[in-house]
Amino acid sequence: MANRRVPRPVPRPPLIGVTACIRTVDGSRTHTVVEKYIRGITEGLGGLPLLIPALGDDLDIGSVVGSLDGLLITGSLSNVEPHLYGGDPSAPGTLHDPARDATVMPLIITALTAGIPLLAICRGHQELNVALGGTLYQRLHEQPGRLDHRAPKTDDLDVEYGLAHAVTLTEGGLFQQLNGGDLRLMVNSLHWQGIDRLADGLDVEAVADDGTIEAVRVTRTDSFAASVQWHPEFKVRENPFSLALFGAFGDAASAYAGTRQRTR
Repeated sequence: MANRRVPRPVPRPPLIGVTACIRTVDGSRTHTVVEKYIRGITEGLGGLPLLIPALGDDLDIGSVVGSLDGLLITGSLSNVEPHLYGGDPSAPGTLHDPARDATVMPLIITALTAGIPLLAICRGHQELNVALGGTLYQRLHEQPGRLDHRAPKTDDLDVEYGLAHAVTLTEGGLFQQLNGGDLRLMVNSLHWQGIDRLADGLDVEAVADDGTIEAVRVTRTDSFAASVQWHPEFKVRENPFSLALFGAFGDAASAYAGTRQRTR
């Protein structure tokens, strides 16, 4: 009887953790993730999204990180609590999510320490800076000389997430490579907060014309670890740079998954 060739196992798509927010829905406390982030993972890099509940100390962060191939830190309508970076109390009526803060801050540090690929978006961009010791402007549009980076008031998502202003990419940086060598890129803009003092261990990858830091790369890890202030996940396949960014994140996550499987 001829020897039969044993088929090699088909590599599974990378498992990408996705941070959740706490919202009250029909009177119930609910862990939520907006679908565009899920689509960013499935359509932008062909990954498997896994929602990470905002349970704070009740979540075993180490076990969660140990099961992932990549981590996506999502945006949110809520602001990072200012006491986490020594800021003044927020203006009355500001939306906060302390359960998310208590989950995401240690999650970021644990993921970076483990060398897991990471992509952070909007609030996630701000959380990354705070987690590493940086500070934030709470109301960027009130800072002298700054643009109004808030979203336009509209029910049309294509308008809300439409290209709003240009950023300049760092020459020789990762984002310039992803942008085909061009140093200028148009992005959308839907945020109130922004980076004030940049944390140690972060290099700037993009800056708006008003000086707002729009993208950074983590230098303390050899893995892909970056953040953006804009929203590349929205209709990710329709924007070449967004697709390149998610593709780079996905390639790193797939490589990390392969390394994990070989060392088991």
